[in-house]
Amino acid sequence: MKHLKKVLLILLVVVSFNNINAQDEDNPWAVELGTNAVDFYPTGADYPGKNDGAVILPIPAPSGPDAGIIGEPFEDFFNLDHWNTASAISRLRVARYVGSGFVIGLAGSFNSISNVGDLKINSNLSYLALDLDVRYSFVKDSWFDPYLVVGGGGTWLDKDLNPTLNGGIGFNFWFNDYIAFNVGSSYKHSFDGDKMLPHFQHTAGLVFQFGGKDADGDGIYDKYDACPEVAGLEEFNGCPDSDGDGIQDSEDACPNVAGLAEFNGCPDTDGDGIPDKDDACPNEAGPKSTNGCPDRDGDGVADKDDKCPDTPGPVENNGCPWPDSDGDGVLDKDDNCPNVIGVAENYGCPIVTEEVQQEITDLARAIYFQTGQMTFTDETAIRMEKVSSILNQYKTLNFDVEGHTDSTGSDKINARLSQERADAVRTYLVDHGFPADKIKAKGFGSANPIGDNKTRKGRQENRRVEIFSEFAKR
Repeated sequence: MKHLKKVLLILLVVVSFNNINAQDEDNPWAVELGTNAVDFYPTGADYPGKNDGAVILPIPAPSGPDAGIIGEPFEDFFNLDHWNTASAISRLRVARYVGSGFVIGLAGSFNSISNVGDLKINSNLSYLALDLDVRYSFVKDSWFDPYLVVGGGGTWLDKDLNPTLNGGIGFNFWFNDYIAFNVGSSYKHSFDGDKMLPHFQHTAGLVFQFGGKDADGDGIYDKYDACPEVAGLEEFNGCPDSDGDGIQDSEDACPNVAGLAEFNGCPDTDGDGIPDKDDACPNEAGPKSTNGCPDRDGDGVADKDDKCPDTPGPVENNGCPWPDSDGDGVLDKDDNCPNVIGVAENYGCPIVTEEVQQEITDLARAIYFQTGQMTFTDETAIRMEKVSSILNQYKTLNFDVEGHTDSTGSDKINARLSQERADAVRTYLVDHGFPADKIKAKGFGSANPIGDNKTRKGRQENRRVEIFSEFAKR
């Protein structure tokens, strides 16, 4: 008895670490294989007496106050000395789950009877039983599976067949979804007490259940399989993890390549914090600003696209710095005169300095015309050549040519004459290379004198041509 308690305690400890299910529709079939023990003592049955037809006759007649009873009900129920035990494999049961916790089974067992309680039989009697039973499990989805059982069958004691009505209780201790350890005890009532006494049959053995539907063969029944058509893993409820990275395929952005959880299962080969699928250079570490490609000069242009990978430069110039060919501080891209030193306010082109403007002014005021005409005097030609030479150095600038007269004559005549003379100067300059769209001519007549028209000298000063650049101070 001590050993039985130890075995049961060990089994309870083992199965307590498992979360498995008893026999149900997912495992409809079960086979039990084990041993049995028969005990006639604790049934409270009357001793059959000296009936010549009784198989039990070899039992010596008891004497004393309890001579007519073979054991009180459940008296010494766990007294193993009263048990008639069989070999380790002496019982086979096949069962089918039918629903709502009910299981129907057919069991066959054999034994050898040598004692009834403390009474010994003169010669061993063969014991062979075939029983049909119905079990009801009242605890669902647990490793601990107690059940009630009722049924009936036939038992051959020696050569006599004895019908029995059976009822009992038992326990399955499930190691996993397929194997359990079973212990049980059933009371078997004999309808002919003269041929066979009622008795208890105790059983123990292993249960193997099977027959559950597992379409993909991954060991997880379809009922519990989130991916019943594709073999998977238990930790993912039957769904696969093709690359073995611990992230199931349905949640893995890269299901066929092992990766990291932080990147939804995608790898980051170069360890730059950008998953390979989004990394333009997956084998070389680089910043996000260049899609994971290296950028040695840190200018935001990946080395593979950077024509100057070691010198910072803008994206617009393929990673190279913009040149300033003339060194005037205005980049060539913004410099309208990239090979001539200029100023930013004139887009990198030079402007007329005060000194140059003064030279132009002095030369322009020395441009003389035939009296009352728009024709240059002979000595004017050399001055016009000098003016043209100077202006052609500033072809990006806008210039104004102004014609002025003294107050002699009518305003109408003076206005026409000043315009014609201004046009004559402009025409000369354009003909000698200055851009026509950069120079304008306008006659002001006598409206803007610089000298006194009452004197000859003043009138001579007022008859003049002025040429100004757009930056000149008037």
